[in-house]
Amino acid sequence: MEVSLIDALHRSEGLALQRFLQRLLGNPADAADARQETYLRLLKAIERTEIEHPRVFLFFVARNVANTLGKRRRFEADLFRSATSLPLGDIADDQSRIEQQVIARQQLRLIAAAIDELPPRCREVFLLSAFDGLANGEIAARLGICRNMVEKHLMKALLRTRLSCRDFF
Repeated sequence: MEVSLIDALHRSEGLALQRFLQRLLGNPADAADARQETYLRLLKAIERTEIEHPRVFLFFVARNVANTLGKRRRFEADLFRSATSLPLGDIADDQSRIEQQVIARQQLRLIAAAIDELPPRCREVFLLSAFDGLANGEIAARLGICRNMVEKHLMKALLRTRLSCRDFF
């Protein structure tokens, strides 16, 4: 499949794809981001394989992108809630609370960026473990890889995220 065919597919299915993603993600901004990511993944896919049913593949990729983005948004929200609910001790000053919130947001951005920089399979394993709470064996079965590989991906993800964020924490 050529790039021009994917471009035509993306244009012809664009509105349906946008509605589909908005239903899954709940807002137009995330749906637009997911739509763009879907297009980029399609471009990468044509380099590696021939796509027999382009429309089906488009929506399959879009659903995976939406799931990943949704997990990331939930993770960010959970991190932000936990970071902003830290005990502030005897600090009564509003300025100090604002500073704590700014620090928490910076920490959240660093962690999210570190997760985004992980290789795709490593990120997927990490998200399934961290957000879905799946056990290593369940992740291995779902992804069709061995449990040992799941553990390697998790260790790699933890090391990379810690290294990326170590200067801040």
